[in-house]
Amino acid sequence: MCGIALSAGPEADPAIFRRMLAVLAPRGEVTETRQEAGLLAGVRRLRIVDRDRAVQPFTSADSRYVLCYNGEVFNHHELRAELTRAGHLFRTASDTEVVLAAFLRWGEQAVHRLRGEWAFAVAERATGRIYLARDPLGVKPLYWARTPGCLHVASEVKALVGLHAPVDEVPPGHHGWADPDGRVELAAYLDLLALGEGLPEVDDPDEAALLVRAAISDSIRMRVDTDLTVGVVLSGGLDSSLALLHVRELHPDCVAVTVGVPDSPDVAYARRLAADLGVPHEVVQLRPRDIRLADVREAIRISELTEYGDIINAVVSVPIFRRLHEMGVKVVLTGDGSDELFGGYPMYHQVGPDRARRLFLHKIRNLCRTELQRVDRASMGHGVEARVPFLDLSVVELAMRLPLALKMRDGQEKWIVRRAFADVLPDYIRRRPKNPMSYSSGLHERARLYKPFFSRLHRRFGYDLLEPVRRDFDSVLTRCGNDLDRAIADGLARPDYTMLEHARDLVGAARWNAAPLVRRLVGPRPTRGAPVR
Repeated sequence: MCGIALSAGPEADPAIFRRMLAVLAPRGEVTETRQEAGLLAGVRRLRIVDRDRAVQPFTSADSRYVLCYNGEVFNHHELRAELTRAGHLFRTASDTEVVLAAFLRWGEQAVHRLRGEWAFAVAERATGRIYLARDPLGVKPLYWARTPGCLHVASEVKALVGLHAPVDEVPPGHHGWADPDGRVELAAYLDLLALGEGLPEVDDPDEAALLVRAAISDSIRMRVDTDLTVGVVLSGGLDSSLALLHVRELHPDCVAVTVGVPDSPDVAYARRLAADLGVPHEVVQLRPRDIRLADVREAIRISELTEYGDIINAVVSVPIFRRLHEMGVKVVLTGDGSDELFGGYPMYHQVGPDRARRLFLHKIRNLCRTELQRVDRASMGHGVEARVPFLDLSVVELAMRLPLALKMRDGQEKWIVRRAFADVLPDYIRRRPKNPMSYSSGLHERARLYKPFFSRLHRRFGYDLLEPVRRDFDSVLTRCGNDLDRAIADGLARPDYTMLEHARDLVGAARWNAAPLVRRLVGPRPTRGAPVR
C-alpha cells in the first residue's frame, strides 16, 4: 500500500530524509510527512482503504505514538468491532488506524491478531524509540541502517544506499524496538518452521480437499474486499486461473493481464480462460528479441534481488505491472506461493518425506527474498499492490499438515488443489502441467544472455550493502542431489558463479538465441510471387 521512511535520533537530517522518501515515490500517489526534532517520518501512500482520511504518518489521539504503515490488514473490520467494544473511538474507516489502535490496546502482542501483508514502524515521540514489525512470511519489506546519531528505516534498500552504511533487514515474523542510540533488538513472534506442529496430519483426500478449498477461497475473498477494480496476473496455469475464477465472482469488473510471446502456450491458455469467463484481458506481448540490457538493468534497479534466476523472472514481471499501472489498476492478485506449498517443484518428490519437508520449509522461509521480493518490488515500483492469497498464514499452516502423497499423485503436481476445485476448473486448466512463465516462450533464455552483468549492476546500485548476488540456490541444490545441508554449505563456500561457469552459460544462451536466426538464414525461401503463409 505504501513506502515508508523514518529517520530518528539527534542527528536526523531533513535533506537525507527527503531523499529517502523521494526514492520511494513509485510506491504511492501522495507524499505525507511529519517532521520534528529527532523524528522525521514519512509515507508515500497508495490510497486504497478510506482513501481521503487514512493520512499518514498516523498519530494516536494522545499524540504519544506515530505510525508509518505499509500493506493491508485484511481482518481490520473484525478487529475494529472488537476494539470498538473495548471503548476505542475511531476517526476513520481505515485499516491504518486499526493497526495503531491494536498496538495501543495489546502492545507487542497485537502482531498475533493481524491477518494480512504488512510492515510498520511505530515511533514513541517522547523517548524516540521505534517499534518495528513485519508480517510472518515477509510479503511486505522493511529495512534499517545506522549512521552516527541516527537510525534510518525504509521499505526498500534503494532508499538507504545513499547513507553508505550497512543495511539490515527486519526478518519475516519478527518485531522489536530500536533505540535512539541505534540499538535494534528484534525477536521472532512466530516460528514459521513450527507452524502446524501439534496439529494432526490431514491424510484423508476428501477432508483435505474440503479444507484446501475453504482456506484458499476465504483467503481470496478477504483480499478483494475493496471498491476498486481488481486485477489478476494470469499465466494460464492452475493457480492464477483459480484466482481469476474467484475474483470474477466477487468483482465482475475485474481484469486479467498476461505477459508472453504472442504464440506461447501461456498466452493461449490465458486467452481461452478469459474469453470463457468474459473477463477483459490485456496481453503484454513480449518477444525474446525485445529484452535488452536496459530492461535487465531496470529490473535489477527495481527488484534489488540477489539470485540470478529471480532477476530473470523480474525482467518478465516488470512489464505486467507497468501495464496495470497504465490501466489505473491498484490492486492485483497473483498465484505466487502455491508451488512451494502444494508440491509444484520436482525436488519435493525426488527425496524421502523427511527431506522433502525440510526442503519445503526452506523454500517457505526464503520466499521473502525471492518470489515475494520480486512481486513486491515489481508491483509497487509501478504503484500497484500485489496480493498473494496462496500465502495467507491459514493456507500455509494447512499445507504443512498435508502429506506429500496428497500434493503429488499419479504424476501430477498440486494434486490436492486440482481435486479441491475440480468442479469449477475448466478441464483444460485442471489437466495442464506446470509451465514456468518465462521458460515456455524463450524469454528466460534471452535474459540469460545478460547474466554476466547482473552482479556488476547490482553492486553499482549499492545493493551489496545488504547482500551480494549469489548463485541460484535451486541449481546448487540440484547439483548436491537435493541434499539441503550440502547445498547450504556449498553456497556459503562459493557464493557466486565462476568465470568459467558464466562463460558456459553465455555460450548456451547465445547458441539458443542464435538458433532462430540460423533457421531463417538456411531455411527454404518462399518462391517469388507466391504468397507467404
